[in-house]
Amino acid sequence: MNAKFLHLTSSPRSEHSAVRQLSKFLLPVDEDTTCMEVLRYFLSDAKLYALPVVDKNNIPVGLIDRHVFVEYFTRQYVPEIHGKKPVLNFLKEGLAVTAATAPIIIDEATCIDDVAQMIIGAGMQHMVTGFIVTGDGEYLGVANGHDLLNEITLRKQADLYFLAHFDHLTGLPNRMLFGDRLMQACRDALRNNTLVGLMFVDVDRFKQVNDSLGHGFGDMLLCSISERLKSCARESDTVARLGGDEFAILMDNLKETDDPVVMAQRIVDSMQEPLQISGHSLLITVSIGIAIYPTDDTDVTALLTKADTAMYEAKSSGRNGYRIYAPGLSMYNSAQMSLDTELRSAVRNNEFVLHYQPKVSLNNGQVIGVEALIRWQHPTRGLLSPVHFIPLAEENGVIVEIGNWVLRQACIQHCQWNKAGLPSIHVAVNVSALQFRKMGFIETVKSVFLETGIDPRYIEIELTESTLMQNAAGVLETLNELKAIGVRLSIDDFGTGYSNLNYLKQFPIDCLKIDQSFIRDIDTTPVNESIVRAIVALANSMSMQTIAEGTESQSELDVVKRCLCDVAQGYHYAKPLAPDDFSKWLNSTQKFALPDV
Repeated sequence: MNAKFLHLTSSPRSEHSAVRQLSKFLLPVDEDTTCMEVLRYFLSDAKLYALPVVDKNNIPVGLIDRHVFVEYFTRQYVPEIHGKKPVLNFLKEGLAVTAATAPIIIDEATCIDDVAQMIIGAGMQHMVTGFIVTGDGEYLGVANGHDLLNEITLRKQADLYFLAHFDHLTGLPNRMLFGDRLMQACRDALRNNTLVGLMFVDVDRFKQVNDSLGHGFGDMLLCSISERLKSCARESDTVARLGGDEFAILMDNLKETDDPVVMAQRIVDSMQEPLQISGHSLLITVSIGIAIYPTDDTDVTALLTKADTAMYEAKSSGRNGYRIYAPGLSMYNSAQMSLDTELRSAVRNNEFVLHYQPKVSLNNGQVIGVEALIRWQHPTRGLLSPVHFIPLAEENGVIVEIGNWVLRQACIQHCQWNKAGLPSIHVAVNVSALQFRKMGFIETVKSVFLETGIDPRYIEIELTESTLMQNAAGVLETLNELKAIGVRLSIDDFGTGYSNLNYLKQFPIDCLKIDQSFIRDIDTTPVNESIVRAIVALANSMSMQTIAEGTESQSELDVVKRCLCDVAQGYHYAKPLAPDDFSKWLNSTQKFALPDV
């Protein structure tokens, strides 16, 4: 067997290789080369730790450990006995230790983490002697522990840098790196007499999507939005994720203050194209705030605050748009923080009230139930509708506490109406996704029923489509438990979500509430009538009742009847009424001699 000894020192082979190719030092040998010649080669270079042996086909045969080899042949009696033994016979006869005759051989494509595990598993002596690297089975070189540790260290340092400066989900620069780049861009703008555009981008109603469809879906949504933002930005711009659903865009070296406005409009327009996520086609909007350096401020921290303020102004103005910072804009963020604090104490201070909107049977004109709708009797701002505080309650989690209060108060009110001689009608309460998925929800419902003494069959729980379609198996179990208690179940805003009909037919749903967007102008919009007819047919096929929500005019009511809806609810009959006002209204209609259903 022809063989040669090779020693290789570090030199990069490829950025994509997990190990390094090493430049070669050769000691040509043949079948007559003796162990003493190899020993002299070891002794001549103290830097050599091991020598690999390869055959004439460049296939690794063994790896001679310097420590074992030198120690073995420097004993006093060894030269007399083995001094002239050929090195190949030495290997064949197994006079070397196992570590020398059975080296670790690793393909060059092996990832660095796997290499480290193999070395550790085989014994730490290989950190010194090294391991043989091959490519397509042929010898490439020897990598030692130093190379391995250096490579691991470099990669860990790169990982730490990434974690410190980039968002792990989207791969975008994070708040820290964005702040550094913004600071540098402002310095450059000051020297070059240019402008810097700063944009804050917030995803509208992201909390609702996250709670309804799950955090995994929310993560995919954020990644899709980040790609959409990058596609709108210039190559030189920095798109960053600041945290949660908040993004920022840095535009440097600008000549005109209109450039960020053009970018903002481009982003808003791009969001008109639905995002395709995990089989869902989702239409998302964003709110954008813009501030310009040095026009709006020369202090970077103040500039950030002003961009944030402009973004909240865009949100409060209806979302799906942008606002440019202007002097005099209210510090909406501060007001939001104040509202958050007040909202957390509103339940304890008994500041919420319920109003009730009637539901009327289209078969006989009788009132068959009401929907409980919350209002906030704010100490200084007056009576606030849900649009002013429910989104915030969903963001900060207070919605669970509010939802439990609504259920309890609706039950108490029903019992009070019964004692006053009013008929037993259904009272519907809305349950948020967060409240529905909260551990112990069923126990809370049972506790409220036991506490108030209400008959559960008069309570109707309304859930949105998106709430039901997330984790359908778990949802079905919860719905069945609610039905076992005796409550009615309905799907609110039906037609605006993403119902899976296969799941829908399995759910023990009693009623579909057709979203008011389909009822509005149904008398002049044929497509709305077609949609309502389709929903009614679907409900009938599954033995569900239908409610036309938001019926406001006689002409709309006429079409709703023609579509064979069962129940109507809306301003045509009555707006949401305080409890005493509802009692008066119900008595005045003379339509309350209802059977218990």
